[in-house]
Amino acid sequence: MGINWQGVFPALTTKFNSNDELDLPLFEKNLQAQLTAGVNGIVLGGTLGEASVLSITEKEILVKFAVEKCTNKVPVLLNIAEGSTKEALQQAAYAKAWGAKGIMILPPMRYKSDHRETVTYFKTVATNKVPVLLNIAEGSTKEALQQAAYAKAWGAKGIMILPPMRYKSDHRETVTYFKTVANSTDLPIMIYNNPVDYKIEVTIPMFEEMMDCSNIQAIKESTRDVTNVTRMKNKFGDRFKLLCGVDTLAMEELCLGADGWVAGLVCAFPAETVAIYNLVKQGNIEAATKIYRWFMPLLELDIHPKLVQYIKLAESLVGLGSEIVRPPRLILEGKEREDVIKIINDGIATRPNF
Repeated sequence: MGINWQGVFPALTTKFNSNDELDLPLFEKNLQAQLTAGVNGIVLGGTLGEASVLSITEKEILVKFAVEKCTNKVPVLLNIAEGSTKEALQQAAYAKAWGAKGIMILPPMRYKSDHRETVTYFKTVATNKVPVLLNIAEGSTKEALQQAAYAKAWGAKGIMILPPMRYKSDHRETVTYFKTVANSTDLPIMIYNNPVDYKIEVTIPMFEEMMDCSNIQAIKESTRDVTNVTRMKNKFGDRFKLLCGVDTLAMEELCLGADGWVAGLVCAFPAETVAIYNLVKQGNIEAATKIYRWFMPLLELDIHPKLVQYIKLAESLVGLGSEIVRPPRLILEGKEREDVIKIINDGIATRPNF
């Protein structure tokens, strides 16, 4: 199956149970809701999918499960956000072997924990009672605990620990990274351009250098600059398909010529998301605007550092998921949780008919 880079591509959350294991029945419930709503593709292992805390085995299970359940109705894409080119090449090979029809790739990213999550992360690892000397900078609490155990087993006398960090590549290094991965596979590729969250902007000159990679076909446009859609169309025409990656700018970018929408709140509100896309492409801007204005307070949950927790909470309240996240993320609590619940419930209570 080739990929038609048009329409709505949900960035699905990964469902966990109370034992911190994959919850495939709940994942399937959400997946089927997306397919029923008429989405055009599925993205796994992205930011919303908590990719940085998933094991290779878990990614394999999710991809193969989604491919089986989608039954070739829509393509399944796997996100690649690795720390080294070697790891990215391995992930690209895995994606094809597991049955994915394409990959989304970005410069490496990791979640920035808040005060409570950071303290919990440090304290959890500190229960190993190892003095702080050998550095640990992992993406999940589980990985950090394993590293702490390794440190002791290997004879280290202590550990040093910090929130995760990764290298910020320059122009040449970024282009080389993307092209190396592209040249290693025949899978179609979507570049994830999100300099706001991941600090590396993939610029027009960079895309010029990647034009000779025929399988680099699409861009998840998350620069949060709507004029970038026009700049890209002016420069490249239809060489690269553009999919909006920021929920709060989706209608604006679709009206300016974006080809699709890699959506977040679609995880909880699939019908409304697909309706906006279809109405815009049909030229019914008035009807699309009505839904979009209702949707905006909910869509704003997608641009917060805790978008995973917020969107998972929304999924749970509409019956399409649960709140469970994998540490270092923690389930929301207190006033923050109450405030988000109010936004979601207000949206549910005024859900539009269309």
